[in-house]
Amino acid sequence: MRTAISSLRLFEPQSLREALGLLRDEGPLVPLAGCTDVYVSFNDGTLPRTRFLNLWRLDALRRIHVRDSQLVIGSLATFTAIVRSRLVQRRLPMLVAAAREVGGLQIQNRGTLGGNIATGSPAGDSLPVLAAADAIVVLQSAEGIRRVPFTRFYTGYRASVMRPDELIAAIEIPPVEGRQWFRKVGTRAAQAISKVVMAGVRAKRPRIALGSVAPTVVRVPRTEEVLAATGDVAEARRVLMTEIAPIDDVRSTAEYRRRVSGNLLVQFWQETGEG
Repeated sequence: MRTAISSLRLFEPQSLREALGLLRDEGPLVPLAGCTDVYVSFNDGTLPRTRFLNLWRLDALRRIHVRDSQLVIGSLATFTAIVRSRLVQRRLPMLVAAAREVGGLQIQNRGTLGGNIATGSPAGDSLPVLAAADAIVVLQSAEGIRRVPFTRFYTGYRASVMRPDELIAAIEIPPVEGRQWFRKVGTRAAQAISKVVMAGVRAKRPRIALGSVAPTVVRVPRTEEVLAATGDVAEARRVLMTEIAPIDDVRSTAEYRRRVSGNLLVQFWQETGEG
């Protein structure tokens, strides 16, 4: 049964300052923008909250630019905007590859990077990229700004350190040295939720992150250490099997996810090698 509209309240701020004030004074509110996740819950009658904050008009949160050598992507940047951005194409091509896999074109036109992060699904296609890129989440409230390393943002399944009075304002990505790589494994590619998704950076110290293999997106530091020390991908694959904790669910089995993760690791290492 669909959620009754009469039970819902929507706040529509005209500025970021107003939005932050509403979060402080009227909270708790659920921030929304592209609504690609919220509308699903609305349609099937499982909305957990009834009071929402519409951020879609806040163009200040859409900007993609470089500041102090860091790539800064506003939280309301859509996946279509990310795909089209020359800055992102040049500095973080693995995020462009991930953005092309986020749903169909309609979802890419509405879905935002900040929404993907805030939803916190371990299957989120952009999340392994941000983890592998050592991104920083910029959180803003009426009281000020704080920056949280992406690898410390999540505390559990769909849970994070973000406070109820905060918004994700932007993502900051330092220069990424090395060859970037991204792969998504799903039933129907972009139109399906990931069974396994991996992003990697081939550098002196490799960086590897995976989604759909644990309650949150994860980096695999012991696997990275093996590759950095020896370059032995077979040994790294064995270590990877101990660092991930996939589960059986309606989309796949734990064994399948484990096997695919190992195969993706090998593929990453082979495809980013010299020559």
